[in-house]
Amino acid sequence: MKNQTLGLFDDLPASPDEIICGVDEAGRGPLAGPVFAAAVILDVSRPIEGLRDSKKLTEAKRDMLAPLIKQHALAWAIAEASEEEIDKLNILQASMLAMRRAVEALSTVPTLALIDGNRCPVMKIQSIAIVGGDDKVDAISAASILAKTARDAALVTLHAQYPQYCFDQHKGYGTALHLERLREHGPSPVHRRSFAPVRALLEVNL
Repeated sequence: MKNQTLGLFDDLPASPDEIICGVDEAGRGPLAGPVFAAAVILDVSRPIEGLRDSKKLTEAKRDMLAPLIKQHALAWAIAEASEEEIDKLNILQASMLAMRRAVEALSTVPTLALIDGNRCPVMKIQSIAIVGGDDKVDAISAASILAKTARDAALVTLHAQYPQYCFDQHKGYGTALHLERLREHGPSPVHRRSFAPVRALLEVNL
């Protein structure tokens, strides 16, 4: 089990009064669909075995852990930023927006947010960026799993609306299959128009 508290990091403030949430996003790279983020405040008295970076877990393992996280956490929240917001703000700023929304949606107000990566969203509470945090801090791992499973579920829903793109298989990432279907059918309303492969097709069709 990785650390549930801040003891692993000597340079982070450690206080028993801190209410710590882990924050991570999912879906920065895909060509379609929203970017998702989650925030989780774990209950140290109810540890969850097997938490780690969602990308290092199988889909079955993520699907098993997600409901456990929701059951055992003190608080959790999932938020997103839409394709339109991604195109308007850029993917980095849209990811920051989704993370801030997730933190602000928590039923318990945290005093400190530990953010996966090297940047923090602008928030009212203190935040610390931890590179590789999704495989170092349990709360961030939990957030990573919730964000990933929520986004995958959303793309399965989008597949029902736009079956010709096979979103249920590639979840919006730029796989050979997705690029083939994108060229064949053109961009859908849920494709990110600011992303190069989508933008190139739109420019060709002008």
